[in-house]
Amino acid sequence: MNKFRDFSNDLIKILDEKDIKIDEPMSSHTSFKVGGPADILITPESADQVLDAVKLCKSKNVPYYIMGNGSNLLVKDGGIRGVVVKLTKLKSIKIQGSRIIVSSGACLKDVSQKALDNSLTGFEFACGIPGSVGGAVTMNAGAYNGEISNVIESVIVIDNHTKKRILNLEQLELAYRMSSILKYGYIVLQVTFKLEKGDHSKINDRIENLNRRRSEKQPLEYPSAGSTFKRPEGHFAAKLIEDSGLKGMSVGGAQVSEKHSGFIINKKDATSKDILDLIKLVQDTVKQKFNVDLYTEVRIIGED
Repeated sequence: MNKFRDFSNDLIKILDEKDIKIDEPMSSHTSFKVGGPADILITPESADQVLDAVKLCKSKNVPYYIMGNGSNLLVKDGGIRGVVVKLTKLKSIKIQGSRIIVSSGACLKDVSQKALDNSLTGFEFACGIPGSVGGAVTMNAGAYNGEISNVIESVIVIDNHTKKRILNLEQLELAYRMSSILKYGYIVLQVTFKLEKGDHSKINDRIENLNRRRSEKQPLEYPSAGSTFKRPEGHFAAKLIEDSGLKGMSVGGAQVSEKHSGFIINKKDATSKDILDLIKLVQDTVKQKFNVDLYTEVRIIGED
């Protein structure tokens, strides 16, 4: 029984009815294509609506979870109690000289394209990362020798006191797959990236090269959340998994990709439990064989 159903009557005072969904299957909102229902899922259309919704949840002691486009998220089969705040309608991208000012729900690939259109270099590494800007900043996402920390200037967040704050680079405390945003549970509203003027054709060539490499090496044809595990110090997760004999290993509909061992994929009608059981099998096997702990890069939430 959804005990938060009536809370939607409060939310409708600050959100359009079309932006409020009850018992919404999270499998429709994650790149893994799995996950039980969220009691309520909302898609605010402005930063002020996000702020008002969070204030309302706090005032009524209703639990809430902030998400982008769900590309680094594994929701358990029992779903999520309370309110999921999905930020993908906050997708403004504006150019100011060599700076790009971006709302948190914008897709990284769209920011990369905007940078290309304006001959701005430095963001090419993110052209194929499927996540949103807010999630990328929160996790300090990176790929192909590039990282968010290399191009970010400042971030507007909602802090733990439900106040808007501007964080500079130092205050973001960016490290490998870590930030003060993740550490303190802040909510990203807007990000300013500082890039450099470059040669349009060279930027385009690099983007095409990176996209080609991704297509060749990653199982993009299957639902997944990208790299499942963080890189353990001194090792590569994919090599440890492959050397453990786990490439192609399956649990139910989940599989360690035969194309790239660092990816667990939804091969065929997997449940979240299938994926979680396979994650544990991989962790236990690698620990037993190499005495190395693998920690998930994908964020796991919800109830069994």
